[in-house]
Amino acid sequence: MQSHRPIGVFDSGVGGLSILRALRRELPREDFVYFSDAGNSPYGERPEAFAAERSQAIARQLLHEHGVKALVVACNTATAAAVSVLRAEHRHVPIVGIEPALKPAAALSRTGRVAVFATRGTLSSEKFRLLHGSLAEQADFVLQPCDGLASAIEKHDGAEVRNLCRRYVGSAGEFGSGPGQIDTLVLGCTHYAFASRDLEEAVGPGVRIVETGRPVARQARLLLEASGILNNSGGAQVALVTTGCQHALVQATRRWL
Repeated sequence: MQSHRPIGVFDSGVGGLSILRALRRELPREDFVYFSDAGNSPYGERPEAFAAERSQAIARQLLHEHGVKALVVACNTATAAAVSVLRAEHRHVPIVGIEPALKPAAALSRTGRVAVFATRGTLSSEKFRLLHGSLAEQADFVLQPCDGLASAIEKHDGAEVRNLCRRYVGSAGEFGSGPGQIDTLVLGCTHYAFASRDLEEAVGPGVRIVETGRPVARQARLLLEASGILNNSGGAQVALVTTGCQHALVQATRRWL
């Protein structure tokens, strides 16, 4: 039965595990194939065409070799670069992408100032430019590229993660709940969810941090239900595939799932 086939989830590395975590909570009976393209990461510091090419290749592999019934692009950069192409190529497949949660953050902010931490690839993409432009009147968005942060998280380098979080929080401006301060922080890269404690410490109390895992998981459920392929009786297995080090992916999965 098609409903018993797995869902494919892919990212440039381990950041998409934050999305997989939310998917498993929302869809406890579904099986998953998680694809980490660690051998080619990070996407966010490479040309957009590279992320698009890799996304297309991974999607084909997940569909043809693993028989997935749906795809979740668990990477902001890959979504910006390729989700439209993937949907055009695979019209019969439910595909869920990710975008930084600017709209929810603007609604949450009391001061009207919102920081967006993301890779340069995401912030420079046409998809993000259009999203930002459509919401520019709803809040003052401070766009902060976070070079090296995804790589440090990928390497599980705690000291470097803490240093980079402090650096980029300082670069973005003054955080807090007072007039003119940034009171909401959008995590525009799936990797950054695994640095949330360091970011919380750096921005201080009273600042909301907005992730995308739960909305993505809810959207996946809606698409599966609409397509009649939601699995309510599976065993919730996760298969791991990577172009990098399998041991590192297994260790990251144990650490974060």
